[in-house]
Amino acid sequence: MQTVNGLPAHVLLVHAIVVLLPLSAALLALTALWPAGRRRLAGPNAVLSVVVVVLVPITTSAGEWLERRVAPSALVHRHAELGDTAIYAAIAVAALALVTWWRQRESTGRTPAKRTFLAPSSNTLTAALTVLAVVVSAAAVYDVVRIGDSGAKASWSNWAARP
Repeated sequence: MQTVNGLPAHVLLVHAIVVLLPLSAALLALTALWPAGRRRLAGPNAVLSVVVVVLVPITTSAGEWLERRVAPSALVHRHAELGDTAIYAAIAVAALALVTWWRQRESTGRTPAKRTFLAPSSNTLTAALTVLAVVVSAAAVYDVVRIGDSGAKASWSNWAARP
C-alpha cells in the first residue's frame, strides 16, 4: 500500500503515528504513576502500543517509497534518517506497557496475590519501572516531535519562498 485514493500513504499514515505513539507514551507514564489508572488503562495501552509497533514500519516503508519519488534534498534525507528511529521509541513504549500490564494483571484478583518473575512484590522494582516508564515516554514524545518537525521542514521549506 503506497497510495490511498491517489495520495501517498505516508502522508496519511504518519498522522496515526503522530497521534498514537505520544498517546501510548502518555498512557504509559500515567499507568506507571497512578495505580487507579493502571488498573483501568494498562491493558488497553498494551494493545495500543503493540498496534503502534505494527504501524511504524508500515509508515516508514511508505515514507521510503515517497522519498524515492520526490526531489532529493538534505531535509528529506534528514527526515528519513530520523523517521527510522521511531521504531525504537515504539518498541520501548510497548515493552514497558506490556510489563506494566503484566505486573498489574498478576497483582490483582488473587488472595494472596500470586507474583511471577515480572511482577515481584518489590517497591524498589516498581519505583525503577516507574522512572524508566516516565523517561521512555518523554523520549518517545521528543522523538515524534523531532521527526515531525523535520518532516514539516522537508515538506514546506520551499513553500514560503514561492511567489
